[in-house]
This record gives sequence, C-alpha cells and structure tokens, in this order.
Amino acid sequence: MLKIAYHPAYAHPLPKGHRFPMLKYELLPQQLIREGTCTDDNFFEPEYMRNETPILAVHTSEYFYDLLNITLDKKVARKIGFPLSEDLVAREITIADGTIKASEFALEHGIAMNIAGGTHHAFTNRGEAFCMLNDQAIGARYLQNKGLAQQILIVDLDVHQGNGTAEIFTNDLSVYTFSMHGKNNYPFKKEQSDLDIALENNMDDDAYLSILRETLPKLIRDIKPDFIYYLCGVDVINTDKLGKLGLTVAGCKARDEFVLHLCKTENIPVMCSMGGGYSPDIKTIVEAHANTFRLAQDLFF
Repeated sequence: MLKIAYHPAYAHPLPKGHRFPMLKYELLPQQLIREGTCTDDNFFEPEYMRNETPILAVHTSEYFYDLLNITLDKKVARKIGFPLSEDLVAREITIADGTIKASEFALEHGIAMNIAGGTHHAFTNRGEAFCMLNDQAIGARYLQNKGLAQQILIVDLDVHQGNGTAEIFTNDLSVYTFSMHGKNNYPFKKEQSDLDIALENNMDDDAYLSILRETLPKLIRDIKPDFIYYLCGVDVINTDKLGKLGLTVAGCKARDEFVLHLCKTENIPVMCSMGGGYSPDIKTIVEAHANTFRLAQDLFF
C-alpha cells in the first residue's frame, strides 16, 4: 500500500503573505481522496520527534537548539524568510519525522511519500528560503545509521538548486547529490553538488526530458544506490511565479513517470518529498503534485 505522511500542521497558518503556498498541503490530500486515488488508509500522521538524534546527525547542535529556543541571530533568522515561532519549528520537526517514517515504508513497499518536505535549502548550521531542517538529509543519514541503506542517491528536480543538501554531504561518497535546476534562479550563489545540471530559462518539455533520460540511468548504473530520495518540486512548470523553466504540467508528469518507473524497474526503494510549487492558480499546483501520487499508485501497486 502507498503510504503518505500528512499532518494538519503542514498547513499551519502563517502571517499574511505566506498563507497561499501552504494551501496545497491541505488541498492535496482532499483531492487524492475525492478522486479515489487514495483512501484514508494511505495516510499516516507523523509526530513531533522527541528523539533529537536523527536531527543532530545532520545539523549542528548550536543551530538546532537556537532554532528550537527561538534564539537564532536575527540576521540568520531573516534568511529563513518565515517569522519564527515554536509552532513553526515544531512543524519542521514533524515534517522530518514524516520523511524518516516514509523512508522506512519505502523499504517495505518500494515507494512512500511525504505531502510536505523537500527542505533542501537547510544547511548543517543555518536555514534559508523557508527551509529550517533538511528532511531528506535527515532521512538519508537515519537510514545509514540504522544500517538500512548504505549508498544513497538524492535526485533533486526542484527548480532551485539543493544548495543545503549539497553542503551537508560535501565529500561524503555514501550520499550522492544530483541537482537539475534553473541556471538563473535562486540560490544565486550555488553550492557544488556531486552533479549539477544548470538549465537555461524557458527550457521546454522535450529538452528537459532528454537531459534527464540521458543522465539518470547512467548515474544509477555508476553509483549503484540502494535507496533514492526524490525531490519532485512542481516549480519547474511554466506558470510558476518563482521558476524560470518552461515545462507544462504534462511534461512535469512525464518527468515523474520516468524517475519513478526507473526506480521500480531497477528495484530501488524511493522516498518522495514534494518540494516547491508556486503557480498563481492553486488548482495548477495541486494537479501537478497529484500526478506524482497517481503515478506512484499506478506504477507500484
């Protein structure tokens, strides 16, 4: 059965100006259930992690406890972009728990999802761009420390480079970071992933998919991962306010189908975090994300 991490806190209300992007976390589960792709049984509710060990395996204790106690330096806090609160930090910790538990479900069922997550701009010692704790990095290190995976591949296809993820795993051969992102988009100072592919503005479906189809199978052959994290942001589509690529919703779906089908045929467990999506019409965002879940059901179950 497809297992999906979702908690009502994912759609936690934020100050004016930040609420719209959060709507998808509430609407997406409703859409999946209404159309019959999922039932209530597909969803599990992650928890606020009391055990801090998985987080501290990735983030420095100084940063984490300053975040937890809302004592971050003001300059550091401003880079996160959200007005910090205890509830907001608790939300981030809950998202990380969702990714850890979804990772365990993926080992059992081949795939699992987190409605939220994809917080790839969180570094070891700081956060930025609405990311505080790097959920997929936390999940990857958790699996390794538990002896559940050895060689991990992170496939980051959000429109923005996974700069925090790249920094966390610098010089770590056991976690290979692959980021395919907009060349002229945030972050404007890029970190160095193991493989970065920077894409020109307005790249269309055919050009994008051609690069992905040429690159990913070779990576899998060379790296031989026993687990894959997939960050499947839908901010690659041409209507996105924060993206500069030219994919259609159909092209985004074809991207997901290729990645998930490859994981399935290669028998590599995959855990998906949803990442970004900022089109002006919330229906476009929900539809693009819903496609990923529909494909997971069709391909794996």
